[in-house]
Amino acid sequence: MAERILVVDDEPDLLELVRFHLDQAGYEVGVCESGQKGLEKIRRSPPDLLILDLMLPDLPGTEICRQIRADDRLAKLPILMLTAKGEEVDRVVGFELGVDDYVPKPFSPRELVLRVAAILRRARGEPDRSTVLAHGPLRIDTEKHRCEVEGVPLELTATEFRLLGFLMSRSGRVMSRQRLLDEVWGSDINVTERTIDTHLKRLREKLGTAGALIETVRGVGYRFAD
Repeated sequence: MAERILVVDDEPDLLELVRFHLDQAGYEVGVCESGQKGLEKIRRSPPDLLILDLMLPDLPGTEICRQIRADDRLAKLPILMLTAKGEEVDRVVGFELGVDDYVPKPFSPRELVLRVAAILRRARGEPDRSTVLAHGPLRIDTEKHRCEVEGVPLELTATEFRLLGFLMSRSGRVMSRQRLLDEVWGSDINVTERTIDTHLKRLREKLGTAGALIETVRGVGYRFAD
């Protein structure tokens, strides 16, 4: 039986986007544009996972979390917070209220589906298959789609994250631009090798001091420091 997910957000376009991608991933998806109505739905028939917007017009996502965690029947309901607010304080508040994960808008639908799968896997009691790669100040968790430099979380796009993860998993080996295009974008995607240079430039800027770990090999491609 498909696992049931309820998405509570006041943006109709976003609800449809999330519904479509989760439906394609095989989940049974319900949506609600009101925090109060969403809470009523949860109490009537608890889903397997709640995807919840922090900033709802009628009832804040934080209050919904509080009421869920105070209800013995719902206390263990997995919650993924979906919000436009990206400040660290909002993450801290969410996790203090018992949120299982946090995805800031705008987001990659593929990333959202991966995080949903990871949360549900943990809720079923299955072992965490997270793969953590670390090098000096840089640390990424490929399953949870998280990247940190010196303990500070970074917001990477899905493409930047795949690019970094691919390079880190093959540290010390030179990857040609064509190989990166094939592995990260896919051989059926029509983009130029110049795309690699543009994305790596932005990625290095986001990584700050850790950006130097991605080395350019002139005339060949790129290599993550061994």
